[in-house]
Amino acid sequence: MSEWKFQRDAIEAFRFVRCSLDEASGTARLVYAFDDGPELVETVTFPGAPFALDEARAAAVGRALQLLHLVAGVSYYKAAVPRRIRIENGDIDAATARLLESIYINGLGEFAYRNGLDVRGRIRFPHAADEGKMAPALGLSAHALVAIGGGKDSLVSIEALRALGVEQTVTWIGGSQLIRACAAHTGLPTLNIGRALAPELFDYNRLGAWNGHIPVTAVNSAILVLAALLKGVDQVVFSNERSASYGSLIEGTGEVNHQWSKGWAFEQAFGEHVERHVAADLHYYSLLRPLSELAVARQFARTDRYDAHFSSCNRNFHILGERPANRWCGVCPKCHFVFLALAPFMPKARLVGIFGRNLLDDTGQTAGYDALLEYRDHKPFECVGEARESRAAMAALATRAEWRGDVLVQRFAGEIQPQLDITELELAPLLVPDGVHRIPPALAGRLDAHFRA
Repeated sequence: MSEWKFQRDAIEAFRFVRCSLDEASGTARLVYAFDDGPELVETVTFPGAPFALDEARAAAVGRALQLLHLVAGVSYYKAAVPRRIRIENGDIDAATARLLESIYINGLGEFAYRNGLDVRGRIRFPHAADEGKMAPALGLSAHALVAIGGGKDSLVSIEALRALGVEQTVTWIGGSQLIRACAAHTGLPTLNIGRALAPELFDYNRLGAWNGHIPVTAVNSAILVLAALLKGVDQVVFSNERSASYGSLIEGTGEVNHQWSKGWAFEQAFGEHVERHVAADLHYYSLLRPLSELAVARQFARTDRYDAHFSSCNRNFHILGERPANRWCGVCPKCHFVFLALAPFMPKARLVGIFGRNLLDDTGQTAGYDALLEYRDHKPFECVGEARESRAAMAALATRAEWRGDVLVQRFAGEIQPQLDITELELAPLLVPDGVHRIPPALAGRLDAHFRA
């Protein structure tokens, strides 16, 4: 064991070794390995221990723990992408294998594209032939664990649930002080879950491991499902809008979706799997699925409660590397898009005050906005809206006196807009909620009325 060295291309198998949960401390241990290499131990720590679980809920916690172990393995599997996968702590059924293969193949789409890999021919989860037993209902309490990321989307969900009288706990994973401050500003109960990756993974990266984007929302979803069962509550709520289902169209490659695990295909498959195979009365859904990014921006703009606290700039949330001195770096695709999405719905002075500068009056931002518009470039590999939303927002600004003099708005109106179909630049159709979602029926009608008000 001591002589084993990480050699990416020589690795034959990725092993799911075992997983465990200490109910006294609330610490889950997820153990992985490559071939006969050292164990890679990830820990996830759930506040509120010790947990007293009856037999039925303890069994559901066991099922959720195994699902988390399998989903979170994507962080490690990608280091070598071996052709063999071994599950050493119990069999899985065919339905679970299908879900995992979808998560790994689609969720690693950007990773595979950037590294020139074909993961579709490699990823196969061994499984039993049956579909497994249907999970029972547990009598969970009506309460929502709401994932918060510090950006506008989760805050829109939190305020919508507050307005509708839904009991909720604002929940996040990791040690971000920005998210902590934003969560505290909601004034609601909070839950901060700890997650520590196996330190060897960073050593492997230095030794030439494959590296790149993983479906982190899938991992976080599995963590929150386990948290909900430990807390005995019946809802896990994310804030992924319908625009997340659309990826970047790459010539010669097709669609690659950076945010696949925020999209409808993942939400539908994962939510159904949780209800069928983990707990029948545990509901996983995105509250914002009916809305476009622009519709979410309009909802956010209705209150200034979080103007001094929120940030959608992803540079604040990198595991490694430099973070911006302020909440907005002003140069990444997320900053570009959020500024543009909010502009039609906010007074200019308010928006510029949030960002500290006017991104649309800066020629240095031209390439970034061209990518959002899919003008001579493809959509960025970031969680941003569709090109049609960016085009409609820019077209709306071109008609408004306070914005139309800004250099990038002028450029759009003079150079780009004449090449577009004017009927596809209307803002209003993009603000209408649609009916594709997993929101519980008792909530969906009231929520739709709230969003349309």
